[in-house]
Amino acid sequence: MTIELYTPAMQPEWDEFAATARNATFLHRRDYMDYHADRFTDHSLIARGDDGRILALLPANAEGDTLVSHRGLTYGGWLTPARRFTAATMLGLFADMRSFLRAAGFATLVYRPVPHIYHSVPAEDDIYALWRNGAVADAVGASSTIDLRRPRLLDHGSKNAINRAMRSGAVFGRSHDFKAFWGVLEEVLARHHNARPVHSLDEMLLLHDRFPDEIRFYTASVEGRVEAGVVVYRCGTVAHAQYTAAGPTARRMRLLPALYAYIMDNDCDGMEWFDIGTSCEQGGHYLNEGLDAQKAGLGGRCTVYTSYRMQL
Repeated sequence: MTIELYTPAMQPEWDEFAATARNATFLHRRDYMDYHADRFTDHSLIARGDDGRILALLPANAEGDTLVSHRGLTYGGWLTPARRFTAATMLGLFADMRSFLRAAGFATLVYRPVPHIYHSVPAEDDIYALWRNGAVADAVGASSTIDLRRPRLLDHGSKNAINRAMRSGAVFGRSHDFKAFWGVLEEVLARHHNARPVHSLDEMLLLHDRFPDEIRFYTASVEGRVEAGVVVYRCGTVAHAQYTAAGPTARRMRLLPALYAYIMDNDCDGMEWFDIGTSCEQGGHYLNEGLDAQKAGLGGRCTVYTSYRMQL
């Protein structure tokens, strides 16, 4: 096989391959990846077989002498086809990648594989190859995931909170008014996490315009005012809560559990998993136990998002 650096002229074949890869989502399409091209030095790779056809894609960016797959995405890793790709193929791909990256002056690879819930068929060949190449985990996030194919594992407190919220007069539904929510989101992140949303309001509006079906937004409103919201990324059979925030009224009324229940009950046909998101900070070294317990009360169970570091 051969490995080459992605160029914008390759976008059509990149997107065509990503559309059918067994572990790719819409985040790996170039119209999503390239919205923040000014923030990252793209260094994505394409592996081709002897016949010149694409064998695998690696969304990646360069940070000095480190290649990261990809800092601007929730997950990356080699995107691979469902057919005619084995663990032995992945070992060969890693060997060729290491040679290619060393020749380009890289010393380290930070590799963030796609979690298994996003796979259309099993695709953990890369985790095996990471171990074979001496990679070590340098960050692990514990995310809470609900299996939508089975009865929900709600605890008694969450059931009561959802029932009270549903009877409270609050209005739950899908919305396109991101602006009404973004101020709530920014305030909650600043106050409780000393952080800001990864996406600005303008960026989220741009991405929603490009991916109107994959990016959906839901609100809980009281007397016409948005008090809580959830931005959901629909990735294959996974509904992932990309952004979640609740203002003081919503927290007092426990509207978020009811909003999650509304989404799962009304707009998750064909979905297998509802991923509420991580409760970790500092690369997983700190677990917000209270937040994790709240998500467990809704039926969430742990799925890990792991980052590996490998010397080249």
